[in-house]
Amino acid sequence: MRKQFLLFLFIALAGMGSAVHAQERVIAHRGYWDTPGSAQNSQTSLRKALALSIYGSETDIWLTKDGHLMVNHDPQRNGVTFQTSAYKQCKKLKLENGERISQLKDFLKIMRKSKSCTKLIIEVKPHATALQSRAAAQLAVKQVRKYGVQDKVEYISFSLDACKEIVADDPGAKVAYLNGELSPEQLHAMGITGIDYHMNVLRKHPEWIGQAHKLGMTTNVWTVNSRKDIKEFAKDGVDYITTNKPLDAIDITRK
Repeated sequence: MRKQFLLFLFIALAGMGSAVHAQERVIAHRGYWDTPGSAQNSQTSLRKALALSIYGSETDIWLTKDGHLMVNHDPQRNGVTFQTSAYKQCKKLKLENGERISQLKDFLKIMRKSKSCTKLIIEVKPHATALQSRAAAQLAVKQVRKYGVQDKVEYISFSLDACKEIVADDPGAKVAYLNGELSPEQLHAMGITGIDYHMNVLRKHPEWIGQAHKLGMTTNVWTVNSRKDIKEFAKDGVDYITTNKPLDAIDITRK
């Protein structure tokens, strides 16, 4: 614990704008939540990730039936299903650290004020219909533009419809696909800028890393938590490693 604390302290004091390349390769999955006082997809987890000056802090969004983007990984919380519920049913839901559940705009306000180099990686969850997935993506892009944080945000999704919607609404946005069945060439033809695949997919198709780079696309692997796996993919040359253990990933990629 003491070693982990000292590493965290060193990184925080290193300065928000002075992150080395190795640190920038790390994306905290659902924020930096595996630490006291934090929780997955909480504002605390976002702030803790920003303090690390890593490349990104990933978060998940769902669209309510009355047009609010809620931050949560699962499609429901405490029996409330976001897609079929109104905001008034969602807003009082609590996270494990006692925080009330956030809307995407709460995270965007934090990003607007932040001086950290860390980006917010917005995952548009696949909704029940393609129409809902596209609507969630469209609203996310609209809100990001409203708060003026386009340069601090990237997008990912398992929904190809959501990815295409983002590309159409903001051609300059960085968008990566998560599902794993499409090659870099196929995604590049659609205007999608990155592959963000599970480690088993990239083990099956290691050639996709080089192919993506030749096309000017980014490569990310998820969710990589063991030190052995982090070392493997750092050696394989992926651009970013999404992990629940960002301090371990910083330590390994720096070496």
